[in-house]
Amino acid sequence: MITSHEQGAWPHGRRETVRRRHRPALGLAGVGVVVAIVAGCAVGDGSGAPGLTGSAATPPRTATATSPRRPAAAPPAPRPTGNVRIAAVGDVVMGTLPDDLPPDDGASFFEPVADLLTGDVVLGNLEGTLTTDGTCKCDDDSPNCFAFHAPPSYSRWYKKAGFTVMNLANNHIDDFGAEGRRQTMDALRSVNLPFTGRLGQITVQRVRGVRVAVVGFAPDQGSSDLKDIPAARRLVARAAKRADIVVVMMHAGAEGSDHTHVEPGTEYFLGEDRGDSHRFSHAVIDAGADLVVGSGPHVMRGMEFYKGRLIAYSLGNFAGYKVFGLGGLLSTSGLLDVTLRADGTYRSGRLHPTRLVPPGTPEPGGDGIDLVAGLSEEDFGPQAARISSDGTIQRP
Repeated sequence: MITSHEQGAWPHGRRETVRRRHRPALGLAGVGVVVAIVAGCAVGDGSGAPGLTGSAATPPRTATATSPRRPAAAPPAPRPTGNVRIAAVGDVVMGTLPDDLPPDDGASFFEPVADLLTGDVVLGNLEGTLTTDGTCKCDDDSPNCFAFHAPPSYSRWYKKAGFTVMNLANNHIDDFGAEGRRQTMDALRSVNLPFTGRLGQITVQRVRGVRVAVVGFAPDQGSSDLKDIPAARRLVARAAKRADIVVVMMHAGAEGSDHTHVEPGTEYFLGEDRGDSHRFSHAVIDAGADLVVGSGPHVMRGMEFYKGRLIAYSLGNFAGYKVFGLGGLLSTSGLLDVTLRADGTYRSGRLHPTRLVPPGTPEPGGDGIDLVAGLSEEDFGPQAARISSDGTIQRP
């Protein structure tokens, strides 16, 4: 079951629980407990216990009116147990109208990577829109402006591929204005494929009783803004109160093959503020996030562990039919496969290398493991994720 909550709202009358978090959350006690709230019940104080029977040594108590025994309070609800497997990829575009669409109307687009797109929670960044209407943001004389729109019917291929939540926090959800955005969201709803990333949105998926919150951020209007770090902390803290595991998806950073490294401070691309992904990632983990998954630079970046939680700064381009540059680093990608315990702690992980092959379809293989392993050590030193030759990800 998946629910989506706009502006941090919670259904009226829903009882909120507080879980034990891995660190102090913003404005919260550092350690909490799961509490079962039982309406109309009070703990018995013993005043309704029956009196002792009379004897010579202990004369009988004077008869008085007694109230019925009060029921004992219900014990705390059991904490969820078990593991949750999360699979995540970077940017995904199935093509763009009118001419650059895949054969067979996209039906076989994800078949080469179908075995990888498996997990309890499967995430991807929808880099574009699903619409046939709206006004394109690009003028004919804008060489550095790109706008993507695939048919709304393609939502069924994302659902069929195995995705369970799509991130809409990025710089392309408004490629065709408000109408294009509306059609995109309607298309995803039509196939019961939830999304996240709109301003204040928390999307919760239940996995065998474990609540997994997914929250998307980008430095773009209409998205939960990763440039506003105090607001991001507050939103993640709310998500941490409502779920057992919190996954943050971020779309951030400068773009291109010369931007594989995570640099301290704010990044810019074509004059636009693309956020400080390093500071942001640490802040949301401080607020209660258990996993951070990045996209946006269109190349892979390194991974680090911060306070025991994994940050994958960019997973690159997973798919981009006739819309992305190809070759070398631009074609190198991967799928992150992570298993978390019900309390959000890291259990295991693996990076599965993938690559884009002309004209931009995904397939297994490539140099993603070596690339990310090297970048991780260079950028994060002792905090780097240790990635073995088979893609196994270990804490430092």
